[in-house]
Amino acid sequence: MSSAFVPAARTGTVLADAVLGTVRRSPATARQVFVRDAALVTGGAVLTGLAAQIAVPVPGSPVPVTGQTFAALLVGTSLGAGRGFLSLVLYTLAGMAGTPWFAEGGSGALAPSFGYVLGMLLAATVVGALARRGGDRDVLRTAGTMVLGSAIIYAVGVPYLALAADLSPSAAVAAGLTPFLLGDALKAALAMGVLPTAWKLLHSRRG
Repeated sequence: MSSAFVPAARTGTVLADAVLGTVRRSPATARQVFVRDAALVTGGAVLTGLAAQIAVPVPGSPVPVTGQTFAALLVGTSLGAGRGFLSLVLYTLAGMAGTPWFAEGGSGALAPSFGYVLGMLLAATVVGALARRGGDRDVLRTAGTMVLGSAIIYAVGVPYLALAADLSPSAAVAAGLTPFLLGDALKAALAMGVLPTAWKLLHSRRG
């Protein structure tokens, strides 16, 4: 299935580079590359902040269901490890400084859900590295990339929640993991449709 979507020779390129390479008609200068990368990093942070405002409270949990995690993973896979990391660093630092673009318009580092933000920073970096190795180019590999990214977010977010909210490990899992599994499955399914399809369209356009 993967060979039908993207030729193996293109492995090493992430989606943002492929899109820009398709529309660019001449080699970019160093200044143009810097401006482009800065715009991508800023855009990724803004996208994550906007998606965080799509929030549904979960009864009994201080952590809502949001579009934030999906956006962070999408930013990582689309931009690659370096720019994905910088996007989430910008998002995190701006939120800590008071920008109200954490979940439900929150900011600062004191909320019990802040651990998920730190987890997203790490996850965006990992899925970005996988994307450069073709981890978003067919359905199965995209599923694996999204599952690993989500697992990283929870590996940081749930222990942080336990400490911040003074919960036992089992209570933290019940409040900060279990209620979100179905939503994460739906987000992974969405990514499995969107990312490989985007690669397929780019490949068809080049062809």
